[in-house]
Amino acid sequence: MASVIHRFDPPERFVAGTVGPPGQRTFFLQARTGQRVTSVALEKQQVLVLAERIDELLDELLSAAEVETPIPAIPPVALEDNAPLEQPIVEEFRAGTMTLSWDSADERVVVEVFPYTEDAVVEPGTPEEEVEETEPEEVLVVRLPAGLARAFSKRAQVVVSAGREPCPFCGGPLDPAGHLCPRANGFRRTAAAPEA
Repeated sequence: MASVIHRFDPPERFVAGTVGPPGQRTFFLQARTGQRVTSVALEKQQVLVLAERIDELLDELLSAAEVETPIPAIPPVALEDNAPLEQPIVEEFRAGTMTLSWDSADERVVVEVFPYTEDAVVEPGTPEEEVEETEPEEVLVVRLPAGLARAFSKRAQVVVSAGREPCPFCGGPLDPAGHLCPRANGFRRTAAAPEA
């Protein structure tokens, strides 16, 4: 059976966002062109790594001077997107593997997101010839101009950092009710009450 490819080249909108309160947030990548919207669930760490890798890729291209299209060093203000995710959110699949590349032919950042499957989990030490690759059922392919990629990266990093405050002692996430802090010998630490 052929894969369903959710292709956006380029999207009108490509953002990372969340649903739910801090500590219970579900992260999404969402692409939209016209009325067509595709939402893919993923882990917080995946959002952060994707944003960081996009910035690294664009920084390399900026210093290489082989690219004809200007690469912005910072996100263009006109492309900043702070609006909430498109509603209703219908999860197409949960992200597993993601790839990131630069298409030099039309000078676009290419993000490919493949669904998580048990088959894709490989035990450490498994010889490469024993790894069986299966055709994914769905793939999200987003091709972004450099400015839109920078804007995505900035928003994604803001979304990730907008979660729970870190514990000042251990650095772990601090719930509103507190947490068992390993640096306090198991005593519960709570967020400081705001000054009146």
